[in-house]
Amino acid sequence: MKETSTKLRVRYNETDKMGIVYHANYAQYFEQGRTEWLRNIGFSYRWMEESGVHLPVINLNINYKQPAYYDDEITIVTKIKKIPTYRIEFHYEIFNQNDLLLVTGETTLVFVNSVTNKLMKAPQYLLDKIA
Repeated sequence: MKETSTKLRVRYNETDKMGIVYHANYAQYFEQGRTEWLRNIGFSYRWMEESGVHLPVINLNINYKQPAYYDDEITIVTKIKKIPTYRIEFHYEIFNQNDLLLVTGETTLVFVNSVTNKLMKAPQYLLDKIA
């Protein structure tokens, strides 16, 4: 499956008093990875929303292995686990600048029609890009 790598530098406001990334910020890192994954295949959240598709997160799992610190350069590796149907499942790995695995995680999002607010199948234009 398609995979993207997104590099970020840990900002001071993302850390606690010890200079360690606050645990909840990894969900935002995952979102950044997901956003770049979509952009890499030719779409953006904005474009999808304007086309009538919303992607709410229905599940989030994070496995912490090592901490990230202020000013670390981290790499978020994002890929999908399988071809989407009504849902799309992402897998993430976050590494520091020394290629040390810091975090793994998964999110599940569902495709929702923005007009009816009902569950819908993955759009064909998305399936065509990842086939």
